Amino acid sequence: MTDAPSASLAALLNPDRLTCVVDVGANPIDGEPPYKMLLQNRLCRVVGFEPQSNALAALNARKTDLETYLPYVLGDGGAGVLKLCRAPGMTSLLMPDPHMLSHFAGFPEWGTVVGEAPVTTHRLDDVAEITDFDFLKIDVQGSELTVMQNGRRKLANAIAVQAEVSFLPLYKDQACFGEIEIELRGLGFVPHALAAVNKRMILPMRLGGNPYAALNQIVEADVVYVRDFTRADNMSAEQLKHLAIVAHYCYGSFDLAGNCIHHLMARKSLPPDTLEKYLAELKKAAEQAPQRVTTGNVQK
Repeated sequence: MTDAPSASLAALLNPDRLTCVVDVGANPIDGEPPYKMLLQNRLCRVVGFEPQSNALAALNARKTDLETYLPYVLGDGGAGVLKLCRAPGMTSLLMPDPHMLSHFAGFPEWGTVVGEAPVTTHRLDDVAEITDFDFLKIDVQGSELTVMQNGRRKLANAIAVQAEVSFLPLYKDQACFGEIEIELRGLGFVPHALAAVNKRMILPMRLGGNPYAALNQIVEADVVYVRDFTRADNMSAEQLKHLAIVAHYCYGSFDLAGNCIHHLMARKSLPPDTLEKYLAELKKAAEQAPQRVTTGNVQK
């Protein structure tokens, strides 16, 4: 998708403010964040959390004026101990489970605890630096449910969540997908997309020396939830606008963005030709970049 149609969508919607992103576990270990295009077009503000000092310094070194990064460890507001693992991406408030890790190549080494750091956690609901809140991206190695349970007041206004969830507990006492699914549905969200799926080969089978080799066993996934679009009357006009923006920019979910525009037009919050203009922009983008946007299965 080119920048022009994206900028045109923002102009069509004309929200009252920039989309507000909260990134819990902001170190981009797995690649660029889903809101990258929002930042590139200066359409969002980001409040990120990263307790590991080296990763925090790297984030602050390249941030824009639209980004704020804080060293807080989010949790239930009590004391905790951060388990520093050999692979920084496995550092967690929870203890890695050696039994579970032993079934997959690489994980026993990556999950080896090499140090501990006592911390006082912050409740998401208590973070004063977060004012508006539209989109939560969270990857905190097993503590996702605790963060959500202690952020229900702020999450009540959010319109989308991308959470890393585990299908097998890599950490002791880790809440897995089913518990997070129940929590998010209780907060009014429904599943929308799988942004990433992490599979691994079960030992003792191996494929050469590649620890990332996989057949079918799913270990983790980044699951995208959105506020229930089938109950659009429960969303304000501003929420619908930010949901459309996140759907379009972050996931290429043009159908969801169009659905939001449809409801906004029905409320007379947008001119009656807005959806027609949006579809025209998508068509123009498809003509300009047919290898990236195709009719019938529109993709970024």
